Amino acid sequence: MSVNQDKLRDIKEQDRYDFRTEIDYVHRSRRGIGVDVVHEISALKGEPQWMLDFRLKALDIFLEMPMPEWGVDLGALDFEEFYYFMRATDTKKRTWEEVPDAIKDTFDKLGIPEAERKYLAGVETQMDSEAVYSSLKEEWESQGILFVDMDTAVREHPELVQAHISTVVPIRDNKFAALNSAFWSGGSFVYVPKGVNVEIPLQAYFRINAQSLGQFERTIIIADEGSNVHYIEGCTAPQYAEAALHTGVIEIFVRKGAHARYTTIQNWSRNVYNLVTQRAVVDEDGLMEWVDGNLGSGVTMKYPAVILKGARARGMILSIAFAGDDQHYDAGAKAIHLAPDTNSIITSKSISKGNGRSGFRGLVHVARGAERAQSKVVCDALLLDPESRSDTYPYIDVSEDNSKIEHEATVSKISEDQLFYLMSRGLTEEQASAIIINGFLEPFVKELPMEYAVELNRLIQLQMEGSVG
Repeated sequence: MSVNQDKLRDIKEQDRYDFRTEIDYVHRSRRGIGVDVVHEISALKGEPQWMLDFRLKALDIFLEMPMPEWGVDLGALDFEEFYYFMRATDTKKRTWEEVPDAIKDTFDKLGIPEAERKYLAGVETQMDSEAVYSSLKEEWESQGILFVDMDTAVREHPELVQAHISTVVPIRDNKFAALNSAFWSGGSFVYVPKGVNVEIPLQAYFRINAQSLGQFERTIIIADEGSNVHYIEGCTAPQYAEAALHTGVIEIFVRKGAHARYTTIQNWSRNVYNLVTQRAVVDEDGLMEWVDGNLGSGVTMKYPAVILKGARARGMILSIAFAGDDQHYDAGAKAIHLAPDTNSIITSKSISKGNGRSGFRGLVHVARGAERAQSKVVCDALLLDPESRSDTYPYIDVSEDNSKIEHEATVSKISEDQLFYLMSRGLTEEQASAIIINGFLEPFVKELPMEYAVELNRLIQLQMEGSVG
C-alpha cells in the first residue's frame, strides 16, 4: 500500500469517530448548575422522592467541596458553561429499527449493531444524557440477568439501586463524584445471578454528540456468588472548540467466588475533560479485573480501585495511557487490602509524545488484619521525544509485617538500535516505531477480545501520526 493510500485510510479511520450528528433534541436544560436543573432532570425522568433527595444532597456537597489542587490543572474548567441534560429521543428503543435514523446512523458508523450481532451478549447505547437503545439476548435474559440503563433500574428495581448506589463511591468521596450524584443520567445497571457465567461480553457505548455537554453516566454492576461477567465500555466524541465534560461513576460488587471484568476503550476528543471515579468491592475468593485504555481526551483523571474486603480476594488493574500534544493524563490505580491472603497486581503502561504528559498515581494500602497480603505494582513509561513528560506518584501504606509488596517503575525512550534494525529490514521509521510501541503495549492488548485489540491498534496508529520524521 502506498504512503498516500495509508494517509487516506487513516483519515477515514479518524472520520469514523470525529463526526457530529444533527439531532433535533427533545429537551435541553439551560447552561450551568442549579437546584432548578436538578429538579428539572428528576421531574423529566419521573423519579421517586428518594432519588430527588439524593440528588439535592449531592448538589449541596458538590458546592461546598473545594476543587482538587493536585493532579491535572483544572483552573480553566468552568461548570457554568455546560449543559447538564439533553434528551435525544423521547423513549428508549428495544429494537434497532425503532431508533431514529440520525441516531442510528451515528452508531452504525461506529460499528455497534454489527458488534452486537457478532460477539456481544447485550448492548446499551447512550447518546449524550440518556440511553437510546438497550438489548439483551434472550438466552441471557432467561437466566435472570438484568442489563438495563440506570434510569430503568430506578423505576423497575428501586430496592436494588437504593441498596447499592453510593455505597462504594460515597457522595463525599470527591468533588466530581458529588457532581455526578447530583446530575447523573444514563449509565448501566447489571445484575448477574448466582452461578451464572455470561460467556460473551456485555457492552455499553457512550457518545457525546452535542457541543458543551456534561455527560454523567452512573453504572452499577453486581456479580452475585460464583458468577462471571465481562462488561466493555466504549466512549467517543467529535472535536469541538468548546470544552465538554465527562464525569462518570462506576460501582462494582463482586460477591463470594465471583469474577467481574470491566474493560474501557476511551477515545474522547481533545476538548473533553474526562474525570471518572470507578471502584469495586470484592468479597471472599472473588476476582475483579479493570482493563483500562485511555486515549483522546485533553485531560484525564482516573484511578480504578479494588477494595479487597474478603479473604483471598484478588484484584488486577491493567491500564494504558497515550498522551499526545496538549494532553495531560493523571491516571493510576488503588488497591485496598482489608482481609488476609488478598492479592493485587497493578500494571500501568504510558506513552507520551510532543508536549504530552502522562502520570501514574497509585495507592497500595494494607490494613491491620490483612495478613499475608501480596501486591505487585509495575509502572512503565515510554517517551517518544525530548519534550514529552512522565511522572510517577506511588503511595504505599502497610500495617502488616508479613505482607509482600513489590513496586518497580521504568522510563525509557525508543531504542535507536531497535529502530536501526527494523529500518534495515525495509520499514520506514514510522512503521518501525509503531512495531516497538505495539510490543510495549502487548501485555494490555492481549487482554482484549480480538475485535477490540484491532481497534485499539488503529487508535494508537492515529495517535502516532506525525510523531516521527
